[in-house]
Amino acid sequence: MRTSTGMRVAELAAAGGVSPDTVRYYERAGLLPAPARTAAGYRRYGPDALDRLRFVRGAQRLGLRLREIRELLAVRDTGVCPCEPAEALLRRRIVEIDTELARLAALRSELVAMADALPAAGCDADTHPSACSCPPEPAPGTWCPPATELAAPAPVTSERR
Repeated sequence: MRTSTGMRVAELAAAGGVSPDTVRYYERAGLLPAPARTAAGYRRYGPDALDRLRFVRGAQRLGLRLREIRELLAVRDTGVCPCEPAEALLRRRIVEIDTELARLAALRSELVAMADALPAAGCDADTHPSACSCPPEPAPGTWCPPATELAAPAPVTSERR
């Protein structure tokens, strides 16, 4: 896989657990530096490319955006540890996750309340439209069909348009 002239794009991709297209995209996005090229124009990545690729993938697993990862890499490329900016990014990400968890908890409560309000034996709207005890109308749409739709089925036509 590795040669004295480096890894080809497919070899780097396989070693990093991504597709060759992902490696090329990361290069275009500035996450991987442009590699040396062979006389035939093939990419040849140096030994640091795999470490950098793993850094990018690990940062993505933490939910960091490519822009943020690029910022961390820029600091890292100066030879300085990016711990301070990384901490700020991670703390911001924690706040985003907490906000999303709160939104999902509220949604869950709403769904539980709606499910609990549905009649256990089902809706008897077919024979007794006024007996339907479905909960209030959710947005958009209703749980039970309007009584007018139950009274007379829609006519079936065979017209072609």
